[in-house]
Amino acid sequence: MAAVPRQALGSLLATLWCLQSLPATAQPTETGDFRAPDLVEPSRLDASIHLDIRYATTNNFTGRKLYTAARAFLQRPAAEALVRAHQVLKARGYGLLIFDGYRPWSVTKVFWDVTAPDKRKFVADPQKGSRHNRGCAVDVGLYDLRTGKEVAMPSAFDEMSERAAADYKGGTSSERGTRALLRQALEKEGFSVNPDEWWHFDYKDWRFYRILDLRDPG
Repeated sequence: MAAVPRQALGSLLATLWCLQSLPATAQPTETGDFRAPDLVEPSRLDASIHLDIRYATTNNFTGRKLYTAARAFLQRPAAEALVRAHQVLKARGYGLLIFDGYRPWSVTKVFWDVTAPDKRKFVADPQKGSRHNRGCAVDVGLYDLRTGKEVAMPSAFDEMSERAAADYKGGTSSERGTRALLRQALEKEGFSVNPDEWWHFDYKDWRFYRILDLRDPG
């Protein structure tokens, strides 16, 4: 084995020391009273809710498969509220299409680490945790009940651009109309939209649940 030059060895040791001295981001420590987690699958409560769990595939902005199974979970009150919104939408000819629900904290950290600083408004800071980590946020779109196809919105899911904003004025009138219909149905059931992402909705009770890092909630 060839000897490592002294200068190169010094640089290597300095690099290793710097890496060791960097603060590691750990899951936030929380105190207080929280509800016991009760994660359920909305699609089990109503089988006509469709799933397109991108993070169980490589078809997502990270290019990595981050989940072992294409399943979506929410805390039970949020899941039941989502089902009620789905029933309202079905009367209008649409169904809910879930992209993501509960998200382990460690996956939130991966999102932060791989996202460029100028795009980080689209991902949660792992030092604070995400409402997805609490099982009280859902990423959702619509599908057409007649065709089964995803309904177009002003942007694609997980598109990190101005087109993703909940109040983006561009796109077609049809796209803006279905985006508004989705928002109205979920807001009526206690969800609020993320201003930067038309697909991201937080449930009103998110503060009552602890940040979790369950890799297999089912």
